[in-house]
Amino acid sequence: MKKHLVRAGILVIILLLAVSAAAREFSSRYHRFRVTTVADGLEHPWALAFLPGGDVLVSEREGRLRVIRDGRLLPEPVRGLPEVRVRGQGGLLDLLPHPGFSANRLLYFSYAADHPGGWTTHVARGRFTGDALTDVEVLFRAEPASTGRVHFGSRLAFDPQGYLFVSIGDRGEMDRAQDLGDLAGKVVRLHDDGRIPEDNPFRDTPGARPEIFTYGHRNPQGMAVHPATGEVWTHEHGPKGGDEVNVLRPGFNYGWPVVTLGIDYTGFTIGDGLTHMPGMVDPLHHWIPSIAPSGMAFYTGGRFPRWQGDLFAGALVQRHLVRLRLVGEIVVEEERLLEDLGRRIREVRAGPDGALWLLTDHDPGQVLRLEPAD
Repeated sequence: MKKHLVRAGILVIILLLAVSAAAREFSSRYHRFRVTTVADGLEHPWALAFLPGGDVLVSEREGRLRVIRDGRLLPEPVRGLPEVRVRGQGGLLDLLPHPGFSANRLLYFSYAADHPGGWTTHVARGRFTGDALTDVEVLFRAEPASTGRVHFGSRLAFDPQGYLFVSIGDRGEMDRAQDLGDLAGKVVRLHDDGRIPEDNPFRDTPGARPEIFTYGHRNPQGMAVHPATGEVWTHEHGPKGGDEVNVLRPGFNYGWPVVTLGIDYTGFTIGDGLTHMPGMVDPLHHWIPSIAPSGMAFYTGGRFPRWQGDLFAGALVQRHLVRLRLVGEIVVEEERLLEDLGRRIREVRAGPDGALWLLTDHDPGQVLRLEPAD
């Protein structure tokens, strides 16, 4: 009898621990919320995409595309991906369904792949049907390629006019970000089939790549469309300090590496140590020291009414979720959430269920969901 009681007690403890691990509660300035684990066992998950019908796609940097269906991570990855170069910070990166996905089933994805001269950021699309990608075509390559292992970017976004925006890092070669004949350190704008829009700002500039929309970026790993203005916002990694939040405007120069609020990892200044220069855009918000931001979303759901319109970003180095309150383009409040969780947050997306969804950048990594607890 005592053995049965001991076993029962142990079972209760195990169940309580499992529940505690699966759903922890946290307090914020405006809401109390719980964090539940949707899926785990992922290898450096990088991006989330929500599909009509309820499926959720997750990219793993190691080159796999996974499906969460009915709350369960399917064991087999999606078939049909092109060959992905997994090296350093490169691999399978962002995911983005076409605005007309319900009708055309087109899924866009960015990834690192081989190209003459080394490897570089690619963007492709394919039709997602039957848990496989078909009709895959490469729409864009960030040329020239190089053998660097860092700063591939890359986030994707469709604006309200249907243009596709792609962020590309400087590949660890900072001067490339100011070279208009080079696609590193840029954000490009394309039609959904990869064609270059006639009104891109450098379309008629001799020697410039016509895909370029903005330049002077270091490594943008967050991109989101403002729900009211339709403008594309980004954040990017600074060096040691100087992470930035920016609003993209055609033809603007965002400064890197001529101006920066950070310093080199060695402790020395970068270039002439300038933090401002006429003709170059100052960030609307920055972090010193660096939080290493990744993933970005405006909250517009109904489950957290006091977070309406707030901007959320993950933090890799400082391991938290940051919430920014905005008045126009001015940040009037910053709150850091989930610091006690101690996870590198790679991705944040607002789900169609009104929850906030996160990815943790670990091996194994997790898919987490923030839900109201009050």
